[in-house]
Amino acid sequence: MTDGSALQYVSQDAAVSPSATRLAAAVLDTATPLDQAYEQVAAHLLTSSRVESVTAALTIFAPADESAWAHLGQRAYLREWLRPGAKCSVAPAPGAGPEATLSMPWVSQHARRAVVAVPDAHVLPPDAEQDRRELASCGIRSMVVGIQVADGVVYGSLAMGGTAHGPWSDEGVADFRLLHAALTSRIALEQARRSLADAVAAGAQTREAQQHFFASIGHELRTPLTAIVGYTEMLVDEAGQNEADPFAEAVGRDGQVILRACEQLMAVVEDLLSAGRTMGTEESREVLDVGAAVEDVLHWHRATARASDVTLGCSVTSGQTVWAHAAGFRQVLSNLIGNAVVHNPGGAVEVSTQALRGESGEPRLRIIVRDTGEGLTVEQLRDVFNPFVRYARAGVRGTGLGLSLSRSLAERDGGTVDAHSTPGRGSAFWVELPVREADAPV
Repeated sequence: MTDGSALQYVSQDAAVSPSATRLAAAVLDTATPLDQAYEQVAAHLLTSSRVESVTAALTIFAPADESAWAHLGQRAYLREWLRPGAKCSVAPAPGAGPEATLSMPWVSQHARRAVVAVPDAHVLPPDAEQDRRELASCGIRSMVVGIQVADGVVYGSLAMGGTAHGPWSDEGVADFRLLHAALTSRIALEQARRSLADAVAAGAQTREAQQHFFASIGHELRTPLTAIVGYTEMLVDEAGQNEADPFAEAVGRDGQVILRACEQLMAVVEDLLSAGRTMGTEESREVLDVGAAVEDVLHWHRATARASDVTLGCSVTSGQTVWAHAAGFRQVLSNLIGNAVVHNPGGAVEVSTQALRGESGEPRLRIIVRDTGEGLTVEQLRDVFNPFVRYARAGVRGTGLGLSLSRSLAERDGGTVDAHSTPGRGSAFWVELPVREADAPV
């Protein structure tokens, strides 16, 4: 006995009955419905002649069959199983509300840390006066109780009690501990499943809302932009037919400025829409052949490279893979290779790979795009991944969104996009992505 003989100590090494061991395995088996697991645990505990009442409470989520439980307001539920002819009950009267349930402040603070056994409520210390009064009101003289806590979250409680007093059997307390722990683990698993289901549903709703948003913004922005471009082109053409008029000359000159601004804004809209479609796609991550993806993207940029006298090279070995969304991966590669080509006229672009290990030892693959361009300073490299930041010579078009969006796409797949650069000697931009263990390079 401990705590002034109020609580009974039972060794953690106390033997558990074979039937309780089998029942704990059934409780942990997800094929057993949670409500049925509670029924089976209560039935097992009531086989002891000492136990007249078994009580369970849930505080996080509702049971599958709410009709068998007393709803105590908000998300609290309580159920009691009684031995036939029992003279004790902790269940509140129907409709009494949560204030009618036992609070047991002294016992509860101990039961949060471990299962506690109370052999006789009459010898609880003076600090437990409220506990003694509450137990007396429902006819309970002795009890075993545990608060179901996992990762700091209280899921409910389990208790057994009766009108008799005296020490509980070591096996009875050991059985209760095991079944209490099994139910706690099972409840935590059920909560994780429900949270995952809620997250999946929320993700689907978010993706749908995102698709609607991008469809709407595409219509709302592109439609007026198209009208502005059309009318401006018409004004510029008319102004060109009357070059002797100073006003017409000004309209033609300023009209070209408007057209260039509209083209820039249209490019921003197209980049956002493209990223939105890629991020909003319902495709799953899959094992992707890096060599095939790189070859596809290089093919897309060969015409631009020839026009800029840029030499394209690839040293990616066959068989290398990453775990990612296919469309997003190709979009990132296209952005990195496209930037290397347009900012490097007369130079060379080389794509290579490097096998790595993450901080936790997980396999990763870095796909590196090196160029021989002008390079970036330390300050420029620090800001280059921010939206709308551009470091390009005059005449090179762009929105300043490609690198920012590429990093977002890579991070969605558990990867990253980064770079290093030396002014006057070129840059190396890379995307680093996870590799499934079975596909990791040796």
